Amino acid sequence: MHIDLNRSGSKTLPHQISETLSQRISSGLLQQGVRLPSVRSLAITLNVSQVTVSKAYDMLEKRGLIYCRQGKGCFVADPTHNRRQEEGCWQDLYDDYLPRAQLWRNFDVSEVKYPFHLAAIHSELLPLQDIGDTYASLVKEQPELMATYGNFQGDLELRNVMREHLKSRGISLTSSDLMITSGTQQGIDLVARTFVGPGDTVYLEAPSYTGAIDVFAGRGAEMIFVPTDSEGMRVDVLTKMCDQRPPKLIYTIPTFQNPSGVTMSITRRQRLLELARSYRCLIVEDDPFSDLYFHAPPPRAIKSMDPDGHVVYMKSFSKVLAPGCRIACVAAEGNILSRLIAAKSASDLGSPLLTQKAVLPFIAEKYDAYAAQLRITLRGRMEKAAKLLKLYAPPGVNYILPEGGLNLWLELPPSPDIASLHDLAEQESISFLPGDVCYSAETPSRHIRLCYSQMKESEMEEGLQRFLRVLGRFLQ
Repeated sequence: MHIDLNRSGSKTLPHQISETLSQRISSGLLQQGVRLPSVRSLAITLNVSQVTVSKAYDMLEKRGLIYCRQGKGCFVADPTHNRRQEEGCWQDLYDDYLPRAQLWRNFDVSEVKYPFHLAAIHSELLPLQDIGDTYASLVKEQPELMATYGNFQGDLELRNVMREHLKSRGISLTSSDLMITSGTQQGIDLVARTFVGPGDTVYLEAPSYTGAIDVFAGRGAEMIFVPTDSEGMRVDVLTKMCDQRPPKLIYTIPTFQNPSGVTMSITRRQRLLELARSYRCLIVEDDPFSDLYFHAPPPRAIKSMDPDGHVVYMKSFSKVLAPGCRIACVAAEGNILSRLIAAKSASDLGSPLLTQKAVLPFIAEKYDAYAAQLRITLRGRMEKAAKLLKLYAPPGVNYILPEGGLNLWLELPPSPDIASLHDLAEQESISFLPGDVCYSAETPSRHIRLCYSQMKESEMEEGLQRFLRVLGRFLQ
């Protein structure tokens, strides 16, 4: 079993081993009943002492994540384990390099009737017919597109359209400064694989996007989470942290942050950019939701204030148009972008040209009018959800209504057993996203995320009332 250890980091080696194994257990990479490597074998693999591994296993056993039997070994906790699992399976012992996979574990579309866990927009609100018609027309009239590899950097015509889109939002770049990716998830992965290695310090907001945490964990980065308040990331706290651990990269979702919904103030955006300049590091500015504001437009993007190329800006289009199309734009300059394009060429040989051509006309001609109407609809959804929370949320449940985006971030009273709450909700065919997966540390979160845009409006209202009744019974 491979675990990246940072021997000069701030966390002890037993803590690093325990944390990685706990993340693998919680994300399902180590399934219940599976036997862990022996203390001796893991110590040899990781080049640490057996005492170090024993301490890590003790930490896990005290948390109830594993159990150990003298003479048989240690197993992932499961009261229904069987003899075959104790004897082990060769696949269970086959090494991999995945420290966690919460995105896979928690975002898979389940069979529940009320899927509040998924931050998405219901299909009836998306322009699927328009994009589908264009797709069908292209297949019929230009079938050669299906036989053509796309440019590694992305279709030039689409990049021209996206250049104008970004320019209208204060980001002035050339088409040569843009790259098309298969969603921002690929963009984050490309940045991490290109610029982040084992032991590099990556700063993120606390909480942060699960998919980004998975990616940085996979690179062996030392992730440090920066507290947030109503103005977003505490840049003053980050500055002090950087004195101790200089950053290689800072990842942020400054507008309608996922999962908290908080928006970073313009002052903090400016200070964050100044910090990146002083440390000569990159900021990854992830922007999936800035067009989904409910009242006034949000502060301008950090990238719009960046003359020196410290910001890699990522703009998702698939989330608000057609998630299955997987289209996003990455904006960067100079040698930073060149290296990202090189990484992308090795990753996928270029995004599908047919898909790029299919979304192009809508983004060029209809996107702004569509986004304006979508904002009105989503605001109505959020306000209905807010009324239900006001009426039915149990005492001690706190939340701040977002100014845009898709999610509500609820804080529960102290010491909640969110895993048990999740099981109760599933019995009512309801899902939600546990806050634990939005951190990498072992400290349990008291938060849960609910998305109010994934279902039809009537289903959202019915499902939210049901969930709040479940929550009320749970907190009694």
